Amino acid sequence: MGVDLQELKGRKLGRVLTKMGKVTREQVHEALAIQKQKERKTPIGELLVELGHVSEVDVKEAVAGQAGMGFIDLESVEIDDETRGSLPAETAQAYQVVPFAFDPKTKRVKIAMKSPDNFRAVDDLRLLMGFKVEAFIADEAQVDARIKKFYSKGESVSDVVSDIAGDDRFAALADRGDSLDLDAVLEVAEDNKVVKLLNLVLLQAIRDKASDIHFEPFEDEFKMRYRIDGVLYEMVPPPAYLGPAIVSRVKVMGNLDIAERRLPQDGRVELVVGGNPIDLRVSVLPTMHGESVVMRVLDRSNVEMSIDRVGLRDDDVKIVDGLIHKPNGIVIVTGPTGSGKTTTLYAALSSLNDVETKILTAEDPVEYDIDGLCQCQINTDAGLTFAKCLRSFLRQDPDIILVGEIRDLETAEIAVQASLTGHLVFSTLHTNDAPSSIIRLLDLGLEAFLLTATIEGIVAQRLVRKICAKCKEPFSPTEEQLMELALTPEEVKGREFYRGRGCDNCHGSGYKGRLGIFEILVMDNDLRDLVMQEASTNKLRDAARRRGMKSLRESGLQAIYEGQTTIDEVVRETIEE
Repeated sequence: MGVDLQELKGRKLGRVLTKMGKVTREQVHEALAIQKQKERKTPIGELLVELGHVSEVDVKEAVAGQAGMGFIDLESVEIDDETRGSLPAETAQAYQVVPFAFDPKTKRVKIAMKSPDNFRAVDDLRLLMGFKVEAFIADEAQVDARIKKFYSKGESVSDVVSDIAGDDRFAALADRGDSLDLDAVLEVAEDNKVVKLLNLVLLQAIRDKASDIHFEPFEDEFKMRYRIDGVLYEMVPPPAYLGPAIVSRVKVMGNLDIAERRLPQDGRVELVVGGNPIDLRVSVLPTMHGESVVMRVLDRSNVEMSIDRVGLRDDDVKIVDGLIHKPNGIVIVTGPTGSGKTTTLYAALSSLNDVETKILTAEDPVEYDIDGLCQCQINTDAGLTFAKCLRSFLRQDPDIILVGEIRDLETAEIAVQASLTGHLVFSTLHTNDAPSSIIRLLDLGLEAFLLTATIEGIVAQRLVRKICAKCKEPFSPTEEQLMELALTPEEVKGREFYRGRGCDNCHGSGYKGRLGIFEILVMDNDLRDLVMQEASTNKLRDAARRRGMKSLRESGLQAIYEGQTTIDEVVRETIEE
């Protein structure tokens, strides 16, 4: 370029082009005068190209200089196999970058990308690959052409596993057992092939919308599995002796203590893949045969939604919308682990999140970082419990409070106190259905009169897998299948049932994505009277159903009749009343 990049960084584009000798001051003033006359403000670079003073490549070069980056003409660079192999195909395609210079000794790579706005790619590659990354801007068409040429047929996990299994350097680790020292593990963890393997696993899991990635050590093998729509799928397992290296690589990414192998550890990795912010929550657990790692994939784009997009039907949306817009009271979402409670609560908070509302959350752990919410991470080791956090919340002048979970009487009492002093409180419980939540709170020791004064509604939910749209087909259920739902052939006469045949789109499972089914109990005076009389769960359930509450099984049946899910899924997730 011939000009010091630091002189160009942060300057206006016209000034940068002048400094680079691409245009004269008069030409820039001419473009600025035209810009003022136009109704729509056209970028000055675009105007200078229209006037014929510069080429589009000149503008690209100037934009790179403005960002303090160099410009590279990829056509003039010879890229060898080692350089192109420094990034896995999935990584290059996900971040839309091309490596054009690589030094394996210093782990320094120079990459070409289309825009300076892709700065997160540089940070993520440093984290994922452990490289020192220097970014350059190149012509978009050149970047696309190189990605197509080098990475159109990407390496798969099985390709990299085969490559590692045939490498004598790694095979030498097999006989070391427990004598493997920290330096040896770190050396292997930093090896390009191990880094590439882990990145492929992460990118494949994120691309397939997996919720969790599992790395599990056993006596003679090391398994890699990921969970899609609630079901675990196994990947090609790497050699067992690579386990410590893969775990160490994950620890490096999550800023965890590599030397500590006897205690559980938790960490977090932040990435941007395909333009979406992805958080990976890392949990390391020592087991008999080594450390087991689970990475929870938290795609923040999934929670940027309103309450009408979590799977609630139109009539249910109105009921829930009425509950979450109450001036005060307690709204509880209940269900087992992994039933989508957090997503529903975040969707409710997103609907209420505006400049006029102060929202505080106490969570363990904070799953999604959401703008506009003051979120607190519970830390029981340091003495920061839900109860302690909640007590401080009341002095922070909030409008809405989210308590991650009501686990004990103290937390329940402060939630009630917060509700009675004019706050709207959201929380979760682990119970099987909505009516049994009342009994659970009474079992904790909460007084019945406090419950009736504060509980406004309880939402129970489950997640069932949706039928894959690509291979959906009608079918006739057997009498045995209908009996599982307590239905007779006469009751379903004229109704159509569907299932997934299994295809590449759904990994042969017949399912793609998940759907929420809900049971919504809204408290009224009659139900409050029953609570004061300490009525049984069955009495509460019968009374709520007489007032229009649909049970989880009924909600599931509705999803079956609408052709969204199957009999097997609803039977698996709900119980017969």
